[in-house]
Amino acid sequence: MDMIDLLEPLTRGDVFEWRKAVVSLLLAFGLGQAIAAVYMVTFRGLSYARSTVHGMAMGSVITCMLMLAIGTSIAAGIGVAGGLSVVRFRTTMRDPRDIIFVFAALGVGMACGLTAYGTAIVGAVVFGGGALFLNATGYGTRRQPDGLLRFTAPSGKQVEDALATILREHCRSFSLVTLREAAQGTLMEHAYQITVRAPELRSPLVSRLQAIPGVQDVALLLQEPTLDL
Repeated sequence: MDMIDLLEPLTRGDVFEWRKAVVSLLLAFGLGQAIAAVYMVTFRGLSYARSTVHGMAMGSVITCMLMLAIGTSIAAGIGVAGGLSVVRFRTTMRDPRDIIFVFAALGVGMACGLTAYGTAIVGAVVFGGGALFLNATGYGTRRQPDGLLRFTAPSGKQVEDALATILREHCRSFSLVTLREAAQGTLMEHAYQITVRAPELRSPLVSRLQAIPGVQDVALLLQEPTLDL
């Protein structure tokens, strides 16, 4: 058996099938990268993973390859489904948005594998444009407190009135979270969720509180509202 006989199965079929496979796989890879790029631009959080982006780009290629291999064969589809059921994916995604982007990349790969190129391109454009629009408009966001203000202060109406005056001057809103005794009842530990009127008022707020006689350990723990902890 010579080399020509070994390559015969690869050369069987018309040229169009090879072209269709190449175009489908390259288009799936390109659209998968486009979806991954939109994900990187619109990502807001602390748990960014480069592997997730790679998974989007390469997942579309794998899905396209499977759809091309299945074609219109029911038996092949059942075989591929059975083979995939053996694989156990242990990666967990905490953010539902990550799952949607991965699913979009897989959907693009399916459309390319079925040679529905128009559907794949338009779907990727609409999905990417929608994600960018929602990110730019801030759709679904809610105003969150700027941070947690903690300090210890002596108990007494005079100190409480001074604290309330300073908080009203510097904060748009504030709510008491915890209040408990410290130093055998001589001091009270305060914790407030606050929203300052302007970012430049954060430092003056801390300074004004520290200037009150008896107030100690003033700490403002900031929480960026666009980050998911």
